[in-house]
Amino acid sequence: MYFSLIICTYHRPEALIKLLTSVAKQSVHPNEIIIVDGSLDNITKDILAEKSFSNLKYYKVTKQDRGLTRQRNFGNSRVSKRSEVIFFLDDDTVASSQYCEEILKVYRTFPDALGVAGYITNETVWKKVNESYQPDKEEYYFDGWVRKEGARFSLRRKFGLKPDENPGIMPDFSHGYSIGFLPPSGKIYQVELLMGGVASYKREVFDHIKFSKYFEGYGLYEDADFSLRASRMGKLYVNTAAKIEHYHDIAGRPNKFRYGKMVVRNGWYVWRIKNPHPSLKARLKWNSTSLLLTLVRLGNIVSTKNRKEAITESLGRIFGWFSLIITKPIIEKDV
Repeated sequence: MYFSLIICTYHRPEALIKLLTSVAKQSVHPNEIIIVDGSLDNITKDILAEKSFSNLKYYKVTKQDRGLTRQRNFGNSRVSKRSEVIFFLDDDTVASSQYCEEILKVYRTFPDALGVAGYITNETVWKKVNESYQPDKEEYYFDGWVRKEGARFSLRRKFGLKPDENPGIMPDFSHGYSIGFLPPSGKIYQVELLMGGVASYKREVFDHIKFSKYFEGYGLYEDADFSLRASRMGKLYVNTAAKIEHYHDIAGRPNKFRYGKMVVRNGWYVWRIKNPHPSLKARLKWNSTSLLLTLVRLGNIVSTKNRKEAITESLGRIFGWFSLIITKPIIEKDV
């Protein structure tokens, strides 16, 4: 399959070089690598000029095309017409040598696949267990594997707010288990949510939808929005054998107040993409969960060393929640 790789970057030259080095070692190499650089300086451009990566095309964008969703749409418009699949990788990831091959394998195995994502391996510790294993209250069990569920999910369970869908499937009240709750089993799982920084889609998807303008800027949850809309058109999968590491480079991230506001407002937006007409029960559970998670974040003021970040993000969440009463985001309808 002829496939393209789009990497959107912003002030992360060192991280980008690490990613490109891992891409150069792929068992199946992209037919084209498109770098869309939104940096305000020329450091990334200059460093790339000193390197030699096969099939690389570099674009420096101005303000009108800067921001994750804009840069992704810009990259899509530059993809070769021969391309059958378009990969997206965050600039702070490092791919295993079989990553691209494992992603393409899913498209061959499941011809109905419209999107396939890889599996981040360095964020969660899992343990393989036997069939008779009984997980404790702090553990999450799935498909013969267990991991720590986390204090937030344990608390949600006590209030009857535990997710009622498998990882990668959004419940009616949103706030579900992320892809990170799929185990490193080496299996392929069908989902409806893909993590944008390790996702790929068939070229034909972009004939119908684009990355939403609502998320222009930092774009928190833009990947959930896009994958939910794509899932209406066909099937999406995660291949846990397509291994990749994510290092969460803090460069280019927004301040914590703005981040907290986006957690709530953007979270509301993607919830309504999945469930545009929620029941009263779903509405109560979405608001209750949002409030509970805000209280947990407020509790971090005394339980963590990063007190300033905790209070700033909490205030952003509170502002975002109250802002929904005054003005709600307008949902784009394109599928």
